[in-house]
Amino acid sequence: MAKGLTADELRTEPEDVLVTKLKEAKEELFNLRFQAATGQLESHGRLRTVKREIARIYTVMRERELGIVTVEDAAEGNE
Repeated sequence: MAKGLTADELRTEPEDVLVTKLKEAKEELFNLRFQAATGQLESHGRLRTVKREIARIYTVMRERELGIVTVEDAAEGNE
């Protein structure tokens, strides 16, 4: 998963891409937690980063659900 995903970048992505990124981020978080539990984790900061990426994805999905921001609105804002 790419580092440093911003909410603006996520807002321009279609719904299926968001679902895929969410799934990948959750898998990565699981693996990081497993590594932390076994003492193999080298970068503890990555845990925090992945948690925040998951929260950003959920936020963008919720904005769309509520009609606050649509894909078209986000695309116009970046131009």
